Amino acid sequence: MRDYLIERLYESSKKPYQKYFKKNEPWNIDKSKLMDYPEASLGLGLGNFLYNNHFDIQEKLEDHDIIHVLTNTGVSVYEEIGMQYYLLGNGKKSMYLFMVILSGTIFYPKRMSYFIQQYKRGKRAHSFHYLDFSKMLLLPVQTIQQSFNI
Repeated sequence: MRDYLIERLYESSKKPYQKYFKKNEPWNIDKSKLMDYPEASLGLGLGNFLYNNHFDIQEKLEDHDIIHVLTNTGVSVYEEIGMQYYLLGNGKKSMYLFMVILSGTIFYPKRMSYFIQQYKRGKRAHSFHYLDFSKMLLLPVQTIQQSFNI
């Protein structure tokens, strides 16, 4: 029930967040075109992530799925919350991030050790949350991970 509630909160807040808070331009890339990127590249990694999870590209939110690829974070509700803890550790600060962390901590107090672990992982990584990943799609995932200690 709590997973459903958190997912509903996310779905109801996603459109206003995209419209009013995300100032970046959409990438204008087709999901199927990502499958044409070179082996082990970030572009192919994103394509595989989207297809494996039956997701589509979300306009202006492409970076979110890239973070999943780079950090090897799953898509369950508590893993999504953990990824926000990771990003907080990595230096990202946004109203949306704090909203997810607050609601996630309240709804998932038994996952606190996981959240703290993710925060520490983000802290150990070199700051990368602000990068323009649309220009990095040809780079190997492993190279990016090693360069930023992800």
